[in-house]
Amino acid sequence: MTGRTLAVAARPGAYATIGDALADAGDDAVITVAAGTYHEVFELAGRRVTIEAAAGAAVVVDGGGADQPVFAVHGGSLALRGIEVRAGAAGVISADDVALTVRQCVLAGGRGPAIRIRGTAEFEVTGCAVAGGEQGIVVEGGSGTLADTTVQDVTGDGVIVAMGADPVIRNCAVTGCGLRGLYVYQYARPVVERCEISRTGQEGIAVAHHGAPELAGCTVRDTRGAGIAFATGCGGRVAGCRVENTAEPGIVVAPGATTTVVAASDPAAPGGLGSQELDDLLAELDAMVGLPGVKAEVRALVDELQVNEWRRRAGLPVGATGHHLVFAGAPGTGKTTVARIYGKLLKALGVLPRGRFREVSRRDLVGQYIGHTAEKTAVVVEESLGGVLFIDEAYMLSRAASAGGDFGQEAIDMLVKLMEDRRDDVAVIVAGYTAEMAEFMSANPGLASRFGKTIEFADYTPGELLGIVGRMVSAGDYALDPAARPVLTEFFTRAAAEPNFGNARDARRLFEGMRKAQSQRLRQLGRIPDVGELRELLADDVVAAATR
Repeated sequence: MTGRTLAVAARPGAYATIGDALADAGDDAVITVAAGTYHEVFELAGRRVTIEAAAGAAVVVDGGGADQPVFAVHGGSLALRGIEVRAGAAGVISADDVALTVRQCVLAGGRGPAIRIRGTAEFEVTGCAVAGGEQGIVVEGGSGTLADTTVQDVTGDGVIVAMGADPVIRNCAVTGCGLRGLYVYQYARPVVERCEISRTGQEGIAVAHHGAPELAGCTVRDTRGAGIAFATGCGGRVAGCRVENTAEPGIVVAPGATTTVVAASDPAAPGGLGSQELDDLLAELDAMVGLPGVKAEVRALVDELQVNEWRRRAGLPVGATGHHLVFAGAPGTGKTTVARIYGKLLKALGVLPRGRFREVSRRDLVGQYIGHTAEKTAVVVEESLGGVLFIDEAYMLSRAASAGGDFGQEAIDMLVKLMEDRRDDVAVIVAGYTAEMAEFMSANPGLASRFGKTIEFADYTPGELLGIVGRMVSAGDYALDPAARPVLTEFFTRAAAEPNFGNARDARRLFEGMRKAQSQRLRQLGRIPDVGELRELLADDVVAAATR
C-alpha cells in the first residue's frame, strides 16, 4: 500500500518504534512520530518515505553506541522533518543516490560527517543545526540546496563540496571548525551566498583541485588561516565578500588560478551601484518597444531589491520582498521576454543564484490522477529553484476555466504551498489575460497573497507595432519601402480592434507573410533579382500578406 500515514506512539493501535512502522510502510508513506527518545538506527534501500515529528512533539532518534550511521540510505528518497538525531560511532546520515530532504532537524554528529551526500540525486537541507562530529556536511557530486543551516563545533571541516558537485549554499553559518570552514575541491562548483564562516583552525574557505565556486556576499572572520584561498588551477568568482580578522592576506589567489575577485566595496559586486551586468540588463529592458508602465514597475522592483541588499550589508533589518509576480495582459505584449530579463536581474542583484528561466503551462503541472498532479508540480518547482518559473495562461489551472476536473486545483494548491516554502529560492510568474487572471486569483484563498505585484501589459499601439516590424526588417537585412509604412499602420489599426488580436505575435506573422509575398513576386520576374530587389519589401507585399 502506498501513501499511508503511520503513527509511532506509546498507545494502542500505533507502532511502538520507527523501525516497526518502516517495516509496514509502502512507498510515499509518512511516518509521524510522537514525542520521545527512540534508540534506533536504520538501513534503507530504494525506499520512498517521510519521517516527521508529530505537531509540537520533541522527537529524538538516538543512535549512540551504534557503529553505523543512524540513517544509512541507498537509492529512493528520504525526508526527515523536525527530528533531533544523535549519532554514535558513525555519522548521522549517509545518503547514496538518495533524493534527500532534511528540514528543521537537529543533528549531532559522531565519527565522520554528520551528513554525507553522494551521487547525482537532488538534495535539500534547510533550517537545520549540525553540531559535533568530525565534519559537518559532505556533498560529493550532484546538486541541491543547503540553506538557513548552522554547522558548528566540528573537529575537521565544516562543509565539504567535492567531485563536481554544484549545490547552492545560502544563508548558512559555519563556525568552530578544527580545519576549514568550507572546503571546495575536485571540480566542485557550488554557489555560496550570504554565508558567514568564522572561528576556523585553517582557512575560512579553501578551494583546491580545480574547484570553481561562486562566492557572493559572504563574510569570513576570525580564522587562523587565510580568509579565502584558491590554489593553482582553480577558478570561480569572489564577489562582495568581507574578510575580517584573518591571517594575511585575507584573500589568496595562487598563481595559475583564474579566480575573479570583486571587492565588497566595488560597485560591480552583486547588488552594487554600478554592476555592469545590471546596467546591461536594464538597457535591454529599455530597448524593448513600448511598455513604459512595465519598465517603470520593473525598475521600481530593482530599486527596492538593491536597497534591501545595501541595508543587509549595513546590518540593518530588511523587510520581506516577494519575488512572485502576476503578468496580466493580452498575448504578444512582451510578458515572456520581460520575465526572462527579470530572472537575469534577480541573479545580477544576488537575489537568486542562477537566474535561469523555465516556461511551463497547464500540461506540465497537471497529472492524470489524484496525487500525480502534486508530484508533477513539486518536481517542476524543484527544477526551477534558483531562477524563474513562468506559468503561461495560468488561469487554465483553475477549476472554473478548464475541463480537467479538480487536478488543476490540486496544482494551484501545491503551488501556493511551495511558493511560501521556497519563497527565497524561486520567482514564480503567472501570466494571462487580465480578466482571467483576476478570476484565477480566487482559486485558492492564499493565492493572491503570494504575489508581490501585478504588472499590466498594455496592448501595443499601431505605431509601436510598426516599430516592431521595423526591427524584424532590419534584423533580416531587408529594407522597407517608405510607401509600405502607412499600409502597415492602417493594417494594425484595423487588427487591434478585432478580438483575439495577437500584438507582437501578429506583427511577426505579418512580417513572415511579407517575406513570402516578396518571394512570390520576385520569382515572377523571369530573371535573377539584384541585391536591392532582394532586400526591398513593398507596400504590395504588405497588402498580400494582410489578405492571406
